[in-house]
Amino acid sequence: MNPAVWLERHGRRLASHPAVAEGERVHATWSQFASTAAALAAGLRDTFGLVPGDRVAIVMRNRPEYLEALFAAWHAGLVAVPVNARLHREEIAYILDHSGTSVVITDDEHAEDVEPLVHTVTSVKAAVLAPSAQWRTLTQASPSSLVSRLGNDAAWLFYTSGTTGRPKGATLTNQNLLMASLSYFADIDQLMPSDSVLHAAPLSHGSGLYGLPHIARGAVSVIPESGGVDGDEIASLLNRWSGMSFFAAPTMVKRLAGDLAIAAANLDHLKTIIYGGAPMYLADLQDALAVFGPKLDQIYGQGETPMTITALSKADHADRDHPRWLDRVQSVGLPRTDVEVLVVDDDGLALPVGEIGEVVVRGGVVMAGYWNQPEATAETLRGGWLHTGDMGSFDDEGYLTLRDRSKDLIISGGMNIYPREVEEALLRHAGVRAVSVVGRPDAEWGEAVVAFVVTEDGASITTAELDQLCLDTIARYKRPKDYRFVDGLPTNNYGKVLKRELRERLAAEG
Repeated sequence: MNPAVWLERHGRRLASHPAVAEGERVHATWSQFASTAAALAAGLRDTFGLVPGDRVAIVMRNRPEYLEALFAAWHAGLVAVPVNARLHREEIAYILDHSGTSVVITDDEHAEDVEPLVHTVTSVKAAVLAPSAQWRTLTQASPSSLVSRLGNDAAWLFYTSGTTGRPKGATLTNQNLLMASLSYFADIDQLMPSDSVLHAAPLSHGSGLYGLPHIARGAVSVIPESGGVDGDEIASLLNRWSGMSFFAAPTMVKRLAGDLAIAAANLDHLKTIIYGGAPMYLADLQDALAVFGPKLDQIYGQGETPMTITALSKADHADRDHPRWLDRVQSVGLPRTDVEVLVVDDDGLALPVGEIGEVVVRGGVVMAGYWNQPEATAETLRGGWLHTGDMGSFDDEGYLTLRDRSKDLIISGGMNIYPREVEEALLRHAGVRAVSVVGRPDAEWGEAVVAFVVTEDGASITTAELDQLCLDTIARYKRPKDYRFVDGLPTNNYGKVLKRELRERLAAEG
């Protein structure tokens, strides 16, 4: 089914109820939200000659127009390509080109990066600034009828970083998004129109995905005016909106737990904090539970399975009297209702309780494949299972604990960083002979990016040069926090760099 059908339904049944808010102010009722999406769908289709299946990218910070653009795309039968607005222009250009995007919707903060791409990315016909005079014209078109879409039709291209240094577009279908939403009701929370969801994290990622079940049930979507995480603002919004939930990276949860405004706030209207995307240190989790109480729910998932593999429930967090509570809260919980999860060996055979292997998953929420990348799809979905690349083990009660990440992923501030991306950027410097990038535990960010650099004989390189090279080619948040100039990198007999030894070297420094 087409997710935009939810707007049509609420536009009739909940016509005057708030649907989208900017801070404490109602931006649109359900009637207004539904009619704007239908009008914008027609405006995009007629102005740019779009047909069902064409791709429309969204590159902007969290704002009400983001949701209007997303649901307008679906209303017209188009495929949404939400792009991480923090990416570098070159990275955005790659995603637009790879996805074959026809139209990009952006805002004034990102227009400088996006608008020049209309002339350099062949498929892009236009960039639309929201809000603007053009945006108002498009949203005042005569509303179009909802385009019917099949369950296996693409709806959302979720671009994830890849070990090859180029992001891959996980093709999420209408069925994937529906199953992810239904799984939320089964495993996280029941929702009502009186509830709300706060989008303090990027709508292009987990916050947008976890916003879908709230929209499905008619809850109000609240966009903070700051566009991010601000303790004073969130405390104020909790007084305005009831039944509030939000998705947050562990670093965000930690920051809020230590915020004086949150400590003094009335948390009666706080319903659930869904956290995930990286491990959370036990001490930080205990601090958060002391502040928020039993309102935390951990999820483990990937863009390839719209954030749906396992969950550690609010009840598990609250059950401190359980003899294995400490073990449980350091796990990622139990498999979600709509999936099967196994831990397997190198031959794909299921391992017994306690043994470490790769986590694999299958179910209706698993992506259709990677957009236009059949080889990567075949490798990741081999044997009918999604191979996550994460290493873990089950205990005898079925709780899954992650032990390592076989793909060397670094998660800093809730953002995924693959070392290969950073390494390729640094290797553009003529004086760099070899480089290896690893993550180092960091109390504030979860992990910090560290680059071990081997220079060419006689080359003189400054960290400022390397910093600028990164800023010129990749997103700022991927830039190394520390550079280590070394004579050589540890390798095995096949010449493969032993990143484990580099991480151990950092760990030994304390």
